[in-house]
Amino acid sequence: MGKAKGGRRSAATQKEGGGDVVANDVAGPKKVDFKHEAKPANGNGTKGLKPSPSMNTLSRLDREKVVIWRRPFTVFYYAVAEAICLVSEGLVSLLQYRLFLTVVSALSAVCTYAYVTPGPHQEWVGLVESKLLWWSWWVLLGVLSSIGLGSGLHTFLLYLGPHIAAVTLAAYECNSLDFPEPPYPDSIVCPSSSAATTAITLWNIVAKIRVEAFLWGVGTAIGELPPYFMARAARLSGNEPDDEEYREFLELLEAGKGGTGEMGLVDRAKAWMEKTVAKVGFFGILACASVPNPLFDLAGITCGHFLVPFWTFFGATVIGKAVVKMHVQMLFVIVVFSAHHVEHALQLLEGIPEMGKMLRGPIEDFLAKQKKALHRAPGSSVEAKSSVLSDIMGLVVSTMILYFLITLINGLAQSYHKRLYERSKAKRD
Repeated sequence: MGKAKGGRRSAATQKEGGGDVVANDVAGPKKVDFKHEAKPANGNGTKGLKPSPSMNTLSRLDREKVVIWRRPFTVFYYAVAEAICLVSEGLVSLLQYRLFLTVVSALSAVCTYAYVTPGPHQEWVGLVESKLLWWSWWVLLGVLSSIGLGSGLHTFLLYLGPHIAAVTLAAYECNSLDFPEPPYPDSIVCPSSSAATTAITLWNIVAKIRVEAFLWGVGTAIGELPPYFMARAARLSGNEPDDEEYREFLELLEAGKGGTGEMGLVDRAKAWMEKTVAKVGFFGILACASVPNPLFDLAGITCGHFLVPFWTFFGATVIGKAVVKMHVQMLFVIVVFSAHHVEHALQLLEGIPEMGKMLRGPIEDFLAKQKKALHRAPGSSVEAKSSVLSDIMGLVVSTMILYFLITLINGLAQSYHKRLYERSKAKRD
């Protein structure tokens, strides 16, 4: 009976877990070939069990709650502490470049002596000071416009665009671009001579404001460096990315490997930009930086992730933003605010049913006040009168600045929260 059973078993072929189990003999050698993963007998497996998040993920989720409207006192404390840490780290890193510090200290001492010592050279000192402050102002505005991965202060709409528009309107009103300095560039006054030295052309106006626009563009290029350095450091260190934009980039990178057919329009645009920058290199970065592009932050992250050389990324970004794109934006604003185009726009605005005349009135009053201010004597003050349009613009500017400051404070506080977590993690290790 035992042999008969053994014979029946040797001829039996059993299916177990999707694979064939062939037994030649009860006590003999067995050949086991599993082609698929074995399934538990009860069919449940690990059903009901959820993977626990890592400590880094828990810390990141807690860090996202460190915002001023949830934990105001903690946020302000963390923001101040992070600012102190950043200044301290910056000073420590500067001490490593002793030759550079020596040269800068010597030049600073000479400039300070020339600045405080009276003499005929003070006229040139004042001119250099005003120019440096004016140029630095536009670079700073450019940095503020692009820093923070999209949460930046849109300083083109708030400052550079209105400056270009004011110069354009003044050029046609004064029939000249030779504005007295001072008060230009702080304010614009028509020259006393009524005869224009040169004809007012599009390119003359571009030449008048080219330096300010170029420096603003350089500032926007500098503001694109944080995403680049963040992604580069994360790629070299191999640590889990903490930045939301970088995590989104990695997810997009994985999704792109399976094709872009199931992606939305925005994701497909991001995937296209990532491929363009990664494959084309310098000219791909230049093309993406040369057009108004809200997704250009992804280009900085892409270049950092794929370890694109710094000067390749920064050089292409400067040329694209400060040269190509800025000329496009300048030409657009100048054309729109040319005298005949402004009048045509007001006529179109008046054609709007019911609201046209009501909208045209405040705008005409605002333009009339601006033109009247252009013909005041140099050094005289402008009569301060508020209007509905100026009040609305002031409210918009104040709101955007407040939003930017809140974003900046939240960012500093969250950076300090991450710093504390990394310190505690290092102690545990």
